[in-house]
Amino acid sequence: MTFPPQTLISPLNADLAALQASLEARRVTPEMLPHGLVADWMTPDGQARVSVAPKASASDIPAMRAFVAAVLAVAPGATEGPIATLSAGDMILSAFIEAGVLALISIALLLWLVLRRPRDVLLTLVPLALAGVVTMQIMALSGMPFNFANIIGLPLLLGVGVAFKVYYIMAWREGTTRLLQTPLTRAVIFSALTTATAFGSLWLSSHPGASSMGKLLALSLLCTLAAAVVFQPILMGRPRKASQSLGVNR
Repeated sequence: MTFPPQTLISPLNADLAALQASLEARRVTPEMLPHGLVADWMTPDGQARVSVAPKASASDIPAMRAFVAAVLAVAPGATEGPIATLSAGDMILSAFIEAGVLALISIALLLWLVLRRPRDVLLTLVPLALAGVVTMQIMALSGMPFNFANIIGLPLLLGVGVAFKVYYIMAWREGTTRLLQTPLTRAVIFSALTTATAFGSLWLSSHPGASSMGKLLALSLLCTLAAAVVFQPILMGRPRKASQSLGVNR
């Protein structure tokens, strides 16, 4: 079956004409645009909405903050874009700081109800705080940043990390000596490594946020384990019952 040449050429001519028309610049007025689009960018009294974008990359936080400050200095009512993003980030950060403080207060109250001794509560919380400080120092030295994904692991670190410290406090109060040679230490090590492996498997995720969270959780759990196994027995000193049997008041 054959087709006349005009059957193929006519559509091509129409497409070429449409392409040529689209390349011809001409004046565009609000009357030529859809009403919904005009309503999004202009108010009924003729004021136009202006969209300004930063030159720097969105990942450059200092540059974004400088851009937002410059925009707000000229237009205090400006919204959206980097302004909304940075405001949301600041709100999330303050919320997690509040969550961390409330978690520490709750943990301290629960430890007081269980241990009934201020010194024992401090012996539990100080290694936990040390683990947090060491974790942040390693992050700073290795260039690992805090972000909206891995910051979720901070309250989780407090809840999981305090358990190891309580185990040692209870054994110390019972008079257990040479804690590093006890089955308790082996149990704590295996428990921490199992948890770190489970959370650390997120490190292998292709999602950047999940990978960052897995990296931080694995690092924080290892720091918590080191603080519990190495630092806390030194901090506690001689077990209370052993000291009392030697006539030493603690």
